[in-house]
Amino acid sequence: MDLLQQIISFLLQTVGQMGYGGIILLMALESSFFPFPSEVIIPPAAYLASKGQFNLLGVIFCGILGSLLGAWFNYWLALRFGRPTLKKFLGRYGKYFLLGEHTLRRVEIFFDQHGHISTFIGRLLPGIRQYISLPAGLARMHFLLFSLYTALGAGIWVCVLAFIGYFVGEKEDLLHTWLHRSSWALITLCIFSTLAYVYLRRKRAEK
Repeated sequence: MDLLQQIISFLLQTVGQMGYGGIILLMALESSFFPFPSEVIIPPAAYLASKGQFNLLGVIFCGILGSLLGAWFNYWLALRFGRPTLKKFLGRYGKYFLLGEHTLRRVEIFFDQHGHISTFIGRLLPGIRQYISLPAGLARMHFLLFSLYTALGAGIWVCVLAFIGYFVGEKEDLLHTWLHRSSWALITLCIFSTLAYVYLRRKRAEK
C-alpha cells in the first residue's frame, strides 16, 4: 500500500469515527487559517455516505456549515483586530509601499459595491477561498450578505467534492483526475461570472 492509499484509508477511518461533528470541525479549520484542504475531508465522507455510513445531504450540509463557521471566524478577526492593525501599519510603513490610510477606505468602497460577487467567486478559487473573509471583514461588509454569498460559493464547492467522493470513492487515480478537472471547471465558471457581472453593471450604468 503506497503513501497516498494509506492517507486515504486514514482519512476514511478518522472521518468515520468523528461523524458529522468531525466534518463540521475539519471544514471550519479548512475555511480559516489552517492549511487543511477540503479535498481530503468531503470526498472521504461522501464515500462513506455511498456505503451507508453517512447521509450524502448531511455531509453536504455539514460541509457548508463548517465552511461558514470558519469564514465567520476570519471575518470577525478582521473586523475586530484587522482595522487598527492595518491603520497602524499604513501610518508607519504605507509610504514605502505607496499606500496611505485612504487604502482602507478604498477597500470599504470596493466591497460595498462588489462584495457579493467577490465573496462568491473567492469561495470557488483555490488558495483564495480561505482568505476572502479577511478583506470582507476589514471593509465591514454586511454580515448577512457575506454569509449568503459565502454559503453559495462554499455550497457549490462542497457539492462538487461530495459528488466526486460519492461516485468515485477510493479510486485514487480517478479522484485526482476529477478533482483537477473540477478545479479548472470552477475557475472557468468564475471567469464567466466575472465577465457577466461586469457586462450587466455596464448595461445598468448606461440606462
